[in-house]
Amino acid sequence: MTNLSEKELSAVQDILSEEDLLIKKFKNLSDQCQDQEIKNKLLNISERHQKHFNSIYSQLN
Repeated sequence: MTNLSEKELSAVQDILSEEDLLIKKFKNLSDQCQDQEIKNKLLNISERHQKHFNSIYSQLN
């Protein structure tokens, strides 16, 4: 991977923070949900954001 400028690194950090927030929000919503179908959909969304986070983070190594 090429070296990132400070501005690019800051943008990547912002994206990772946003993904992390979405992971937590959808997980929290699923924990509060009573309807199993909706709960599963919310968990699925949380897992997709976790995959996004992991994919972006892995590019930094």
